[in-house]
Amino acid sequence: MDMGRILLIDDDPAFTRFLGAYIAGNFPLLEVEICNNPMSALHFIKGGGYDLMLIDLEMPAMDGIKLLNFAVSAGMDKNRIVILSGRDADFLHKVCPMGTCLAVLNKFEARQKSVLDMVFNSLNRKAGACEPDHGQSAKEPLS
Repeated sequence: MDMGRILLIDDDPAFTRFLGAYIAGNFPLLEVEICNNPMSALHFIKGGGYDLMLIDLEMPAMDGIKLLNFAVSAGMDKNRIVILSGRDADFLHKVCPMGTCLAVLNKFEARQKSVLDMVFNSLNRKAGACEPDHGQSAKEPLS
């Protein structure tokens, strides 16, 4: 079965555990890889094969914008990258103007969580559409 692959990069282990468990519990066709160290994330990004990346904006050693730029230069479509932050919308839109990536979301606002849910739902449906159609083949019946 094809799974939708998500790379979640955030230096807050409590948040990544929460979001990882939420995705696993609600979107069974999505597989989440968690990376709490932005420097280690470079290795994951280079490996590629992700349908979506969720990147925390503010992390020690390397911020989310640098990781976003690295991912895009490694061949990731910027429209498959979501930047997450605890900052307010005005700040986020200054740092990441429209078109920088798919979305810039405050990770603590319920309204913004519904946007993430739409993204996860879409990815989950797409992964489901890739499943082989068991029992629906056009083969001739056995005689």
